[in-house]
Amino acid sequence: MIVFSAKISEKHQNRLKTNFPEQKFVFCKNSEEAKNYVKDAVIYVTFGSDINESFLKEAKRLKWIQVLSAGVDELPFEILQEKDIILTNVRGIHAIQMAEYAISMLMQVYRQGKKIIKNEENQIWDKSVRINEITGKTMVVAGTGAIGSEVARLGKAFRMHTIGISKSGRQVEFFDENYNIDELNNVLSNADFVISVLPSTPETQNYFTLEQFRAMANHAVFLNMGRGNAVVEEDLLTAVQQKEIAHAVLDVVKEEPLPKNHPFWTEENITITPHISGLSPSYMKRALKIFEDNLNIDITRNDNYINLINLSRGY
Repeated sequence: MIVFSAKISEKHQNRLKTNFPEQKFVFCKNSEEAKNYVKDAVIYVTFGSDINESFLKEAKRLKWIQVLSAGVDELPFEILQEKDIILTNVRGIHAIQMAEYAISMLMQVYRQGKKIIKNEENQIWDKSVRINEITGKTMVVAGTGAIGSEVARLGKAFRMHTIGISKSGRQVEFFDENYNIDELNNVLSNADFVISVLPSTPETQNYFTLEQFRAMANHAVFLNMGRGNAVVEEDLLTAVQQKEIAHAVLDVVKEEPLPKNHPFWTEENITITPHISGLSPSYMKRALKIFEDNLNIDITRNDNYINLINLSRGY
């Protein structure tokens, strides 16, 4: 039995039933409804938040979990490993929309989008607003996977010099230079833009501290759309307030939703968006394509799953 706790449209349901007529699907509206079928589920399709110790204790027949998101860092890896449950995600489907988000936010900052909108709301005609260009600037991208490389590709359209930071430091297409994660500080002073799309791993937690922000040029723009725990938030606030950097754009924070009284909200040189960089009208279509490909792999038993998570590493 294939159980969906992730709600999908009737159109997508019919497609799956047509493409896999021999499989038994149970499509639920939410995780509460899915609890009625957990004990019989062999394959479970979810956004991930309902996977915990009590769930896995109940799911005695479960062999494979397909998470319809990229983030799996909160899942109980040790228990999954003990039960020999396969875990896959949809890493890679966020590249287009997140790269567009990054470029749009950089342009918003450089072209004074917040101020222009505020002036419009207050019926102020002010031609003294200082507009800048992103073309020809230097961009450092921490995380050179599918999302990071697409950010770099769009950056090349603006004739940017692109520098990639990754665990291996290997050469990746669309990056002019590549360095390993320990060499970040050596390139920060050259960056106009620093973009983090880092996943959540032990190596990346609290990766951006006051040391890194002080290593950046004071005109630099920092953008985080990876994981909130990659940034020491108190250090970022200090860096912005002390003008160590010019602006920060945050689509992810440690506590979501960001509390109403958080100082990020009122800081003029911080832009907050509510974890929307990965949203797209094509999201579910792309996510289910990976699931369908993996289901074919599962049926043919070749074990070469797409986006198979290494449970001992957590990614």
